[in-house]
Amino acid sequence: MASPAGSIVLRHGPLECGISPSCGGSITRLMLYRDEQPPIHLMRPAQPQGIDRSDPNDMSCHPLVPFSNRIAGSHFVFHGRAVDLPPNAPFIQDVIHGHGWKTPWNVVEQDDQTALLSFSHEADCWPYPYRATQRFHLDEDSLSITLELANLGDLPMPAGLGLHPYFPKPLGTTLTAELDGVWLGDDRHIPVERVPLPIGWDFPHGIALDEAVLDNNFTGWSGLAAIDWPSAGTRLTVEATPPFRHAVIYVPAHQDYFCFEPVSHMTDAVNRAATGESGTGFAELAPGQVFGGTIRFKVSSLR
Repeated sequence: MASPAGSIVLRHGPLECGISPSCGGSITRLMLYRDEQPPIHLMRPAQPQGIDRSDPNDMSCHPLVPFSNRIAGSHFVFHGRAVDLPPNAPFIQDVIHGHGWKTPWNVVEQDDQTALLSFSHEADCWPYPYRATQRFHLDEDSLSITLELANLGDLPMPAGLGLHPYFPKPLGTTLTAELDGVWLGDDRHIPVERVPLPIGWDFPHGIALDEAVLDNNFTGWSGLAAIDWPSAGTRLTVEATPPFRHAVIYVPAHQDYFCFEPVSHMTDAVNRAATGESGTGFAELAPGQVFGGTIRFKVSSLR
């Protein structure tokens, strides 16, 4: 696959990772090359039309900063200040996923195995200036991404981080994740009720995704998940440090991909925390404070 102008390609051993700084600092491919066998896409490859349109929704993975998923009504009040944000995605009335996925990132450092990207946000309708960074590092068997968010302003700011990877879903794909509950949502996917995991969503013991249809926030994630592709004899393990202890699982109907999104907080955490809801993952950064963690995607053989 040719690399578009301005893209980055990291290579180490059998792994290759393509990155598009200009398209939201997104990953365009993560591939495992095998001797005498076809390569495996460990993330859904970027769609050609998405690259042409520079659309992060069509990439392999994009960052979520300075918050994950939706803020209900695109409105919140923080430290007595009302904040109203414009919707930023077609057909969605609530603001979603923050700024990082819609913003070109700068390349700060780069070599064969590592790339450091950054962007800075000036205060606007989101009245909190900040700097975000992504450090990609490719090992023999894994890709690690360290996300950080620094408050550059003089006031506290609400904060969140996450990744939005898209994974292939061939027949027999299984997802296993140590989770303890799920938020049921309304027709806009805003959480309304937290319940224990239903029997059909028993992710701690692994579920096949062939017939699954999901778009929910899950709680109590241990920071460990596994994606098994039996047809390829391959497992991809997702390992995350704190603060990534929530997950969004998106399995659309009649599609050949799904998303397992490691995130630091539930959807609409800034509003839920304001009501006194506990366990939201909501974070508040003091001026100058840095917030972040690392997510690792490790490939191995199924035995």
